[in-house]
Amino acid sequence: MGLSNRIDRRVATAQIGLGLLGSLIARTQAQSDGAWKIENIAGTGIAGSQGDRGPALMAQLDNPFGVVRGPDGDIWFCEYTGQRVRKIRADGTVETIVGTGQKGYTGDRSAARQATMNLPHEIRFDSAGDLYIVDMQNHAIRKVELATMQITTIAGTGNPGYSGDGRPAIEAQFKQPHSIQFGPEGDLYVCDIGNHVIRRIDSKTQIISTYAGTGLPGPTPDGAPLAATPLKGPRTIDFDSHGDLWLATREGNQVFRIDRKQGRYHHIAGTGQNGLEGDGGPAKLAKLNGPKGIALDNQGGVWLADTENHCVRRIDSDTGRIERIAGTGIQGDGPVGDPLKCRLARLHGIYVDRDGSILIADSQAHRIRRLYREK
Repeated sequence: MGLSNRIDRRVATAQIGLGLLGSLIARTQAQSDGAWKIENIAGTGIAGSQGDRGPALMAQLDNPFGVVRGPDGDIWFCEYTGQRVRKIRADGTVETIVGTGQKGYTGDRSAARQATMNLPHEIRFDSAGDLYIVDMQNHAIRKVELATMQITTIAGTGNPGYSGDGRPAIEAQFKQPHSIQFGPEGDLYVCDIGNHVIRRIDSKTQIISTYAGTGLPGPTPDGAPLAATPLKGPRTIDFDSHGDLWLATREGNQVFRIDRKQGRYHHIAGTGQNGLEGDGGPAKLAKLNGPKGIALDNQGGVWLADTENHCVRRIDSDTGRIERIAGTGIQGDGPVGDPLKCRLARLHGIYVDRDGSILIADSQAHRIRRLYREK
């Protein structure tokens, strides 16, 4: 080997070492921050529809589910039984953006504020900044073009079923779709939970296909291929920085990482039995209870809304350990401050914000909360 090649290899090795060291330092700094705290940022704790254009903390919310930071910098959320999408503006006020508050399926190709929905379950934004809504009981995915504020259905016929693969998504049937997320290539992935599958809508052609699951519930063995392997209630999804898909199963009470290159499942958390056990130990040996929200941070953390346990749990993807960050395990409402003393109530939405804090849609407490590190 020539001198130049040996030097190149040493430089490359040094660069890798520095990269790993930098990652370790960043993670250590993050872990050495102050204790976690929890605060309320919207909602009085009373279900209702009052409060638009006033302070978010004085507004009534009605079962908030999905919550995200929008491209405009505001915090957006959907209300499952409120039949609306609202947002918290930078000035701390709340405003309804989509929906009349009435249950129905109307408004396509007209103003989103005048549309009706039927149990909106989750919201996401695409790369163009447009809003997508899982209109669960209408068995459809709807889109709001923010430039015009018009709403349209982009997937689903409105009738429950399992059909349409290989055809335009607008001709497909879902059965109570729950969670959606955009993949690295811009394709839209849908947790079609009533059919026990994950479906994918191609961003260029709008053709829909089944990505994972067989259509029937069943066990998902560790290392199993995507093809011909069943899922048990695929409920919520997110993507990591490597492009892999992470999935929490509601009835399965487990978490999986899908290696998209190899097309295989990797079991990450949950024994499959429901319960609240295992904090501080291996996530694979822990018990979950109907997890309904998942979000990934940039430090190797996998955040779970462990809904029926009324708590937030975090899995360290490097160590494989799980811990409870918020909630007592008993349903309730607060108090704020110490998150391990704060009772939560069937939380659904969970989102890692740009500053590393965690937004929580605490559904039956009718509040939006924020977990943050005390400096």
